[in-house]
Amino acid sequence: MSGPTRPMTLFDVGTRAMAAQMVRMNAATSNLANVNTVAGSAQGAYRPVRPVFATALDAASGLSTVKVQGVYQSGATPVRNHDPDNPLADANGDVWGSGVDENAEMLEITDASRQYQNMVEAMQTAKQLTLDTMRIKTS
Repeated sequence: MSGPTRPMTLFDVGTRAMAAQMVRMNAATSNLANVNTVAGSAQGAYRPVRPVFATALDAASGLSTVKVQGVYQSGATPVRNHDPDNPLADANGDVWGSGVDENAEMLEITDASRQYQNMVEAMQTAKQLTLDTMRIKTS
């Protein structure tokens, strides 16, 4: 049996936001790692993954943050290449590439990294303000 849950704090919000950006970066990094992979069929080709986020409201504190609903394969179409010498080639001599857009993935990583850094700075500011408030109270 668990006890009552405590209200969410600003630091909880920041931690969840940073965790969401890490999921975003990990998904984009996974996509980049598979950019040149091929398969013998369109069904077997790597499909890029994308995280899906939702708002999480904490009624006790009135704060809202983000939660990761899941990481799902995107609808990107695999790219067919004629490469009859490839051991994975189908009967027509075709292999199927991942369809990962390297530029889009790099932008995703860059944006997620910036958002993560923004949250680090916001949490450092919140920490400093909390410490300053505590010093005022003890003075």
